[in-house]
Amino acid sequence: MLQNREGKTVPDVTFRVMEEGNWKDVTTNDLFSGKTVIVFSLPGAFTPTCSSTHLPRFNELAPVFKQNGVDEIICMSVNDTFVMNAWKENQESNNINVLPDGNGEFTDGMGMLVGKKDLGFGNRSWRYSMLVKDKKIEKMFIEPEVEGDPFEVSDADTMLNYINANAVKPEFVSMISRKGCIHCERARKTLEAHGMPYEEIELGHGVTSRTLRAVSGATTTPQVFIGGKLIGTADDLEAYLKNKS
Repeated sequence: MLQNREGKTVPDVTFRVMEEGNWKDVTTNDLFSGKTVIVFSLPGAFTPTCSSTHLPRFNELAPVFKQNGVDEIICMSVNDTFVMNAWKENQESNNINVLPDGNGEFTDGMGMLVGKKDLGFGNRSWRYSMLVKDKKIEKMFIEPEVEGDPFEVSDADTMLNYINANAVKPEFVSMISRKGCIHCERARKTLEAHGMPYEEIELGHGVTSRTLRAVSGATTTPQVFIGGKLIGTADDLEAYLKNKS
């Protein structure tokens, strides 16, 4: 039976992490004392659900969490520091502090250490998230104890809804660009001026002009998408944002 530790303090653990080529000890006090912190823990770095959804969404919503009083977001896994650092770099998740619970001490203290020997994983963390205020656990979202790797309640949107159900979530923005395109630079400046984080996909990096035409119906750059909807060129973007204001 997994433990819900709401109202209790987090386990007292020292983590061994590698930062800029040097070993460093990070304690529970360093991470949680006097802070409001979100922790989401998962079975393993580079695994499918963790990489496609769990980590990316927390990273994407990090600015909104900070606007709502969260000081830090920690992603924890029973992995070593080298794996966690490589995964963070691969995922480009600069808003998240990845924390290696290599010996499983913190996870065990949380009552969340489970056997994954059938997958060749050994002991790993059950998937959960929690809100911690000054070392005290205020809220936990623990995935149901069913077979496999459920992902129903420990997601970023559920946590944000608990913290502030009325929080405004950013619209996801993607821009297909071309190297040296002056209009692409204008679109970048427009998005940045409006505080809109965006993903940029440059032609020539696995994306061709044929792809551009297929998804946008155009061959010119940039082509900007907001919330899955095609907005269009830099001129179209400026007009769209002007009409929204």
